[in-house]
Amino acid sequence: MSITARIRLFALGLAVLACTRQGFAAGTLAGTAITNTAQVTYTLGTVSGAATSNTTTTTVLQVLNVVATAQTPTVSVIPGDTRKALTFRITNTGNGPDTYTLTPLSTLPGDNFDPVLSRPASVYFDTDGNGFLSAGDTAYVPGADVPLAADAGVTVFVLNNIPPALNNGDTGLSQITAARKGGPGKPGQSLGGGGVGGIDAVFGTSGDQAVQSGKYLVGNNVTLNAVKTQAVADLQGGARPLQGATITYTIVITPTGSGTATAASFSDPIPANTTFRAGSLRLNAIALTDAAGDDAGEYDATPAPMVKVALGDLTAASGAQTVQFAVTIN
Repeated sequence: MSITARIRLFALGLAVLACTRQGFAAGTLAGTAITNTAQVTYTLGTVSGAATSNTTTTTVLQVLNVVATAQTPTVSVIPGDTRKALTFRITNTGNGPDTYTLTPLSTLPGDNFDPVLSRPASVYFDTDGNGFLSAGDTAYVPGADVPLAADAGVTVFVLNNIPPALNNGDTGLSQITAARKGGPGKPGQSLGGGGVGGIDAVFGTSGDQAVQSGKYLVGNNVTLNAVKTQAVADLQGGARPLQGATITYTIVITPTGSGTATAASFSDPIPANTTFRAGSLRLNAIALTDAAGDDAGEYDATPAPMVKVALGDLTAASGAQTVQFAVTIN
C-alpha cells in the first residue's frame, strides 16, 4: 500500500501585548511576551493528522533612551531682559516607562556672555500646553522626578536673565540636561533587572541622557508695524467713492524693539479699478518722483502697477515712517 503524505508547515504566532498602542519610537513595548507555536498537518491516505510543537516565549527587553530638542533654537533679547525663556522638548524614545531629572546650565563655552538662571525657579513645565511661558505653568523643583511613559514627552522652559551692557550680536548659551534618575550608561550597555517589572534593560544610543542648548541673541529683534488708512474725495467736494474720486492712502511704518531692520523696503500694489495719480508719492511729507533711481520712491507700471519706497536701515530711534500716495477710481 502506497503512502502519499503532504506536509504543510506554518507558524502560529501569538503576541500577548501589554497595551494596544503602536508606533513607538523604539518598537514593541518592554515586557511584551512574544510566543510562537509551530504546527504540522498531514494526511495518510484518507486519514488527517497533526502535530504541535512546544511553545517558545521571548520577553522584549527595555531600551533606555531619551532625546531633547530645542523648540526655540534662538531667542532675541535686549540687555537687562529678565525671565527670557528657551523652549525644549524632552521625549522618552525608549519602549518602556522611565524617570528623569532635569538640570539647567548657563555657563557654557563658545558664547559672548553667560545668561543668569532665573530664581527662585529657572525651569518650568508647559503645564497649560500653550507653547509659551504663562501663569498656568508649573515650576520644576531641582532633583524632582519627571516620569515619562514610552514615547511620551514634556515641554519645558529654561528661564534666564540677560546681563546689562551687552552689544548687538552678542550671544549667550543655556542648556538643559535630562538624565535617567538611576544614572545614565553607555550605548549598548546591559542593565540587569533595570527595566519595567524587573526585566533586563539595555541603554540606547543616548545612554539615557540628553543634552540640548539654545541661544540668546542680543539685538536684531526690531519689529516693523504698518498701519494703513484711506481718505476719499469726490469731484463734488464730498467723500463718496464715485467714479473720478481720489483715494489717498497713508501708511505709517513704526519700528519697535532693539536692533536694526536692514534695507527696509515698502511696496503697495495699485488696487484694481483704480489708476495711480502721478506725482502723489510722498515719504514723511516729502514728494518723491515716480521714476526709479533718482530718489527713494518709484512707480512701476509693469508687470503690475505698484508703488515702492526704499526706507533704508530702521531702528526704534528712526521713528515712524509715513508713506502716502493717491489713486483715482476708474
